This record gives sequence, C-alpha cells and structure tokens, in this order.
Amino acid sequence: MAGLILAPGALPRSVLFLCGMNAVRSPMAEQLARRMLPTTVFVASAGVRAGERDPFVDAVLAEDGLSLGERHPRTLNDLEDDYFDLIVTLAPEAHHAALELTRSLAVEVEYWPTPDPTDAGGTREHIMASYRDVRERLKARIYSRFTVPRPGD
Repeated sequence: MAGLILAPGALPRSVLFLCGMNAVRSPMAEQLARRMLPTTVFVASAGVRAGERDPFVDAVLAEDGLSLGERHPRTLNDLEDDYFDLIVTLAPEAHHAALELTRSLAVEVEYWPTPDPTDAGGTREHIMASYRDVRERLKARIYSRFTVPRPGD
C-alpha cells in the first residue's frame, strides 16, 4: 500500500475508499468518485471483512444515474492493486485497519466519519432517506476534498 504524501488540494493518482464490509458506504463513494474525478485517478473500494450486496445502495445510486453493475463487496485481500496514494476510511473499524496496514508506509489516510444507513428503520421511504443522506454527504465531501468544480460553477 505504498504511495505518496499529497500536497493539500492535490489530486491523488489512486484512492481507496474503505469501510467495514464494502456493502454500502465505500462502494457508494467509489461510484461517486469515479464519476466526479478525472479518469486519470484510479478509484477502488474495499471492506475490512466480507459483506453482502445491499439493494438500497443500488436504488440510491440508480437515482443518481449510477450503478454497481455486477460488482460485489470485496475485502482488502481481494484487491488486484494494492498501491494507493490515499485511503479514505468511512467507519471507525476501517480507519483502525488502515492505520495498522500503513504504519510503515508513505500513504495518506483520511477518516471521513459517515453514518451507517443500515441502522435506519421504519418504512422503505424512511430507509431510502437515510441512504440518500449518505450519498449526498459523500458527494459533498468528494467535491470539497478534491476541489472538483460543482456543476454550474
């Protein structure tokens, strides 16, 4: 997982979004970043442990014109490429794992605390609102972190 230390505002050559099971937050962030960042930036996501695909993620991504396609949750061990300039962790468990993994490497690790929408209960619409909230938070964070021009700016 060796990489470079980035200058403030610099785009990484590669970024990994990491969460607990790579089922909700990190695949959502990966798809959003792939659309928002230049194609020269390699973007991937993984989980600390194996998870199951979440149909609510498919639904909220579809609302934004995105799709996971045939992609299924994967762990760090499943990654084909383990060279990243930046690892963005979205859950405490993932942050601890990333810090442990990169202890002796020159890799930037950032923690973006992101709520887990799977904790939401109630009606389908209430649950969807929680997933939409996470999608919008991730979108805003990617815009601000990578200084991507907002549409219409």
